[in-house]
This record gives sequence, structure tokens and C-alpha cells, in this order.
Amino acid sequence: MYDYLETAETTENLRRVAVDPISRVEGHGKITLLLDQDNQVRQARLHIVEFRGFERFIQGRPYWELPVIVQRLCGICPVSHHLAAGKAIDQLVGIEPGNLPSAANKLRRLLHFGQVLQSHALHFFHLSSPDLLFGFESDINKRNIIAVLNDYPDIGLQGVKLRKYGQEVIRMICGKRIHGTGAIAGGMNKALTQPERDYLLSDVDQIIAWAAGAVELVKKIHGSNLPYYDEFATIRSNYLGLTGADGALELYHGGLRAKNDQGETIVDHVDYCRYNDYIHEEVRSWSYMKFPYLLSLGKEAGWYRVGPLARINNCDYIATPMAEVERLEFKVHGGEAMVHSTLAFHWARLIEALHCAESIKELLNDPEVMGHDLVAQGEKRYEGVGVIEAPRGTLFHHYQVDENDIVTKANLIVSTTSNNMAMNESVRQVAAEYLSGRELTEPLLNNLEVAIRAYDPCLSCATHAVGKMPLQLELVDVEGRLIDRLIKHGDGAIEHDLGG
Repeated sequence: MYDYLETAETTENLRRVAVDPISRVEGHGKITLLLDQDNQVRQARLHIVEFRGFERFIQGRPYWELPVIVQRLCGICPVSHHLAAGKAIDQLVGIEPGNLPSAANKLRRLLHFGQVLQSHALHFFHLSSPDLLFGFESDINKRNIIAVLNDYPDIGLQGVKLRKYGQEVIRMICGKRIHGTGAIAGGMNKALTQPERDYLLSDVDQIIAWAAGAVELVKKIHGSNLPYYDEFATIRSNYLGLTGADGALELYHGGLRAKNDQGETIVDHVDYCRYNDYIHEEVRSWSYMKFPYLLSLGKEAGWYRVGPLARINNCDYIATPMAEVERLEFKVHGGEAMVHSTLAFHWARLIEALHCAESIKELLNDPEVMGHDLVAQGEKRYEGVGVIEAPRGTLFHHYQVDENDIVTKANLIVSTTSNNMAMNESVRQVAAEYLSGRELTEPLLNNLEVAIRAYDPCLSCATHAVGKMPLQLELVDVEGRLIDRLIKHGDGAIEHDLGG
């Protein structure tokens, strides 16, 4: 079922459909489908067709530069890379994970909650809500945040303000909303002042209320479209993420927990510094993105999902009260140990946003968050691993340095990489349902993309202007003759060009 290897036997007499590039996601990628003579989908692949090479070009740099360098991977979640690198270089100066001074630890947590809140708000309201509010096959001109603001002004404005608040948390700590500085080896470089704390506190109750309202909105959308939302692009999978020692949802620091599709534990709260004992990566010739898998289950059965759905599925409870109430309702909805609906990523995402808003308030009311004991020191080491729950899922940064503190080796497993196989399988399922036996249409194109967007992928960890990416969908036969072509231009105009 999950075999994507092409052979002469599997490709003979099959037609190829290419979606290149995918729109309304961060980065560049394409989809290819192989159809048999009955237009049934036989193979599906999500290709990542750009190469950035961060693992290579950070080699030769001094380790203390890494938190600033690696956050350039992304304009949406730079703080996640910044903190993952910070946690890794903590170990290079002899500080064990979780052993930072209390003020530095709480300041990093506050920073991370602001990051997750703003990223979740951006993804749901700006990128996904047009599909959810107007329908997957609605007029293409309606599928953007401007249309949401016009037709649902309260919803759109609250989404914009939720994101802005998360960015303000980042700005107060790092000096800038994007690509600021904060984490250094062994701690943080600046204390939070009382005026900065009071500024953030002044709006936090409203932010919590809006986050709770967003959860109610996504529940209403999901519930009004059953069973469709429980079936669209849905697959059964393993799930991986961090949890606290007591099984609590943990976004900043914890142990690795993996469960299978029945909710049975595969590994539980293992030290993430030993991730190589549990996770390996496979390279395939047709994509620049690797394919991680759980070593104990092997390449075929060991692939897994990460991100909000995995975290809410894996944890035993959420420490903040409003989010915990929502988690319990979410789990009941699934009807079994694990919720497998791919579109439920959106629901889980907003539960986490509510948790972040509640957590920000708790930390702002903690006097230690304004403490000035911010840096610890220890004995020099030559290897460090930093793992954090980025908005899109578990993020691994692994560095080795030499005696001159120069990076000699780096390995990054970005969240979207872990969801690689799952996105491929969700695309295959949607393509089989909506492409088979039908004429190519723009709504068909969007259905394929909706499946990918549910995972909130960052295909290159870079930003693009919403709605400005061109898209071309072509159907060709095995001899390469064009049968059908659909083109979306950068201005949104659609051109249907029949080949012959």
C-alpha cells in the first residue's frame, strides 16, 4: 500500500499527472500521479524540488553563530530553529537539557509559546480558513484572507490579531518579530523588563478568549461536515512527539514518545539526545526531502506523523485548564484511542493555540520570567542535540564541533520531513477519490492541495506571497503527449488549455 518505487512493470501503460508547483504553502514542491487506463490512481508522490543545503553550509562556522544562522531557514517559524539550535549549543558548553537558570528557561518557554501561537494563527486563518469557510471547490477568488475579512470580518480580524500578539511576544524578547536574537549558549541574552511584561499582560485575556473562540469555530466547521471531514485524506499512522515525564503535552522540552495507530506505545519518554537509536532516515532519488522512520518498525511500517495531531494524540493531558477540556472533547470525537482524521490537524492546532495563550498568561504572572540570572556555564563538549516541538512538529538539530569550536557535522530533521510519507499517502487517497474518471478542473487541483495544507508544510522553510505562486497541472500519456492542461497564473487567472 505504501510502495512508491517505480518499476517497468508498475509504470507501463500509466499516464502521468503533474502539479507543479503546489500553491499556498511555504516553499516549492510538486505532485505527480500515475493513472491506469481506467483513470484509477496507482501511484502518488509529493516531490520537494528545491535544495537549500543548510546542513552543509553551517559546517565551518563557530557554534555560537548557529542560533542566528539556522533561523534563516524559515520566516514563519524562525524561533523554533533558533531555540532548537540554542538547546543544542547549551550542551556544547556543558549544560544539560532542562538545567538552564530558571529565568532563562521560562523566558525561552514564553518565547516559544508566542512562536507557536502566531504560527498556528497564520496557518489556520490566512492559509486554511478560506478552504474551510467557503468550501474546497469554491470560487478561486474567495480562497484568500482578503475574502475572509470581507465575508467574515470578525473571524478574519481576530485571526490577524492573534498572530500579531504572538509576534509581539517574540518582539519583546528578541527585539524583532522575525529573525531577532535571544537564545545563546547556556541561556538568554536579555531579561524581560516590567514595562514589556505589563504591555503583554494588558491584552492576554482577550487573546485567550479569541483563541477559545477559534476552537469553537473549527469544531463547528468540522461537525457540520461529518463524515466528510473525518474521511478526507485520512490515513492511519504512527505518531511521534515530545511529552513531559508525566505524559503532559510538552512543546519546549521533554522525552520522545511514539504510539501506533491503535494507541499502543512504541517508545515512551526516551532521551531525545539518543534519537539516532530510534529514528533513521531514508533517501529517495525523486525528492530532496528525506523519509524518516522508526527503526524498530522498519522502513515500510515505521513512518509516522508529527505536529498538532500527533501531540494531542500522544499526550495524557494538557496542563492548562481550558485546553485540557478541549482535548478531552477532541479525543471523544475520534471514537477510538487515536484520532486519524487529517483535517483534524486544524482542530488540534487551535487547541494548542489556546494552550499557548493560557501558558503565556501564566508565565507573564510569574515574577521569575523577569529574572536576571540568565546564563549558566559548564564543561566543554563536542556534540549537542536540540529537540523542540515546532508548530509543524518535532524538530531535531544535531551538531558536532572540533577543538576550535568549529562545526564539523550537522544533521537537521525538520518537522515537514517527518510528515513526508504521510503527505504522500494523503495525496494518493484524495487523488484516487477526486481525480479518477473526472475531467481536470481547478477545484480538483485545490482538493489535492487541501490535503497537503492540513499538515501545515514548510517545504523549503521560506515564505511566499499568498496566492501569487503560479500553478500548472498537466495530463500526459506514456509517450509524453499532452492530453489536458490547466494553468493558474500569478494573478489568479485560470486558463484551460486542451492538448491533443
